Amino acid sequence: MSFPLPPYADLDLQPLAGHWRHGASPRQLEVRDPYTDQCLLSLPLATREDLDQAYQAASIAQAAWAAQPPSARAAVLLRAVELFDQRREEIIGWIIRESGSTRIKAEIEWGAARAITLEAASFPSRVHGRIMESDIPGKESRVYRRPLGVVGVISPWNFPLHLTQRSVAPALALGNAAVVKPASDTPVSGGLLLARLFEEAGLPAGVLSVVVGSGSEIGDAFVEHPVPALISFTGSTPVGRSIGRIASGGAHLKHVALELGGNSPFVVLADADLERAVHAAVVGKFLHQGQICMAINRIIVEQPLYQAFCERYAERVKALRCGDPSDPATVIGPVINQRQLDGLLGKIDKARAEGARVLVEGAVEGRVLPPHVFADVHPEMEIAREEIFGPLVGIQPARDAEHALELANASEFGLSSAVFGGDLERTVRFARRIHAGMTHVNDIPVNDAPNAPFGGEKNSGIGRFNGDWAIDEFTTDHWLSVQHGPRPYPF
Repeated sequence: MSFPLPPYADLDLQPLAGHWRHGASPRQLEVRDPYTDQCLLSLPLATREDLDQAYQAASIAQAAWAAQPPSARAAVLLRAVELFDQRREEIIGWIIRESGSTRIKAEIEWGAARAITLEAASFPSRVHGRIMESDIPGKESRVYRRPLGVVGVISPWNFPLHLTQRSVAPALALGNAAVVKPASDTPVSGGLLLARLFEEAGLPAGVLSVVVGSGSEIGDAFVEHPVPALISFTGSTPVGRSIGRIASGGAHLKHVALELGGNSPFVVLADADLERAVHAAVVGKFLHQGQICMAINRIIVEQPLYQAFCERYAERVKALRCGDPSDPATVIGPVINQRQLDGLLGKIDKARAEGARVLVEGAVEGRVLPPHVFADVHPEMEIAREEIFGPLVGIQPARDAEHALELANASEFGLSSAVFGGDLERTVRFARRIHAGMTHVNDIPVNDAPNAPFGGEKNSGIGRFNGDWAIDEFTTDHWLSVQHGPRPYPF
């Protein structure tokens, strides 16, 4: 199919094994707008047979795609960038409608997905092999870098376009084929839109498939299948653990790239600029209703600034506009679905029961949950221990900088983090002692650059995305030695 997109009712096809067709399951998936609850589309789900056909077609198409010269693969990526620009409003509209994103967040996500596509267009010419010295006379030792083959991508609902494209664009640029399983809440912005873009950009049929299916039917099969050499997953730590077990314990060992849960600390040292820190803490917590793996989960403030920070933060948060995500002035839109909303309401009740002091609260309207801010939070409280993934946050007092560091590191997670301080080099030294894959000084923890390594430590994941790190993840080394003359052997 070509653009412009047809009406919702005609978006029930999936790009499977080189053809746009219905999934073979009699079961239908209804995709709903989280704000209005309007049914955006209904599509038949894919089955294990559909999945197998997609993987088999990808395996066949990959060899010819990898054989294309680097400039040809780069041209497809660059054409996709042009289509991102041409279809900008259309793409942003789908992100808003399907994931409940505010326009502010949808524009950020569109920009991030475009940026990784542009960065990936340079990858075909950035893959380098090596010539190594050998102690054996007449031997030449070469190391070639080649694509893994077929990459399976499982993407989440919170940043569906970007977190799918973050794996798909590098994988394709480096000569791999890809099969995507998007989240059931966001199959269009998490996969179907990208497949349309790449088709129009000239990607050969079969190199990219999108399989929209029930996790209970095709979830394990997606990982267990013998074709994919790597499974790229973004989502919760429990599901990531399961994927890691399947990928390492089945009949077909495979690589994994796992970007999992977070519990981002936001530390405010005593010499920080209060207004800058408060402003950053508001944005770093409430962008996309806090439904971001990097979002601030814990605010930790050194005692001299604690009371002033709590007061100013509450004042700023109370002024945030909640409601219709399509309104450009809206900051807090809906959470993704009712199950997520129910879980957040439970966390609010738990925080109150555990003795946290309420600074900001509000009544739910539909699926719009107003910000809730709690003070005097202790590290053993649930709101401090667990990933929140919603517009709730707790503020913890720290006796001094060392205590603040202890609190920041008191988590099983280690994805992103941030620290504000006045003495820049002292703040950098503090930041380097945080146990996380990413730490940002005098900024929010929600940062992602297409040329910088993105990933976590501890239970926040394995591997790194973006830039040279993506090249490493989506390719493999092949050592090839050439013996130019007869070699003496020991027998």
